[in-house]
Amino acid sequence: MILLSVTGLFRTILIIIGIMVLLRVIGKMMIAKRNLDEEKDLLRKQRESEKMVSESKQNFGKTTISKIDKRIADEGGYVDFEEVK
Repeated sequence: MILLSVTGLFRTILIIIGIMVLLRVIGKMMIAKRNLDEEKDLLRKQRESEKMVSESKQNFGKTTISKIDKRIADEGGYVDFEEVK
């Protein structure tokens, strides 16, 4: 009877240790996946930034005319000029 309880205790301890090791491995895998996703996002943002810089270098010195939308101008109180008294 004592032998059965010792083996049961040993088995329970092994199960608990196994679960802890499994959770630790899964946690490290999740951290690695998160780091990879962050790296991909950072590289994408860096490529977009480099693209914007290269486009601005191409358009350096060129003049562009943009029109103001009348709906936006009315909402924001756009004033072309003001009289000074």
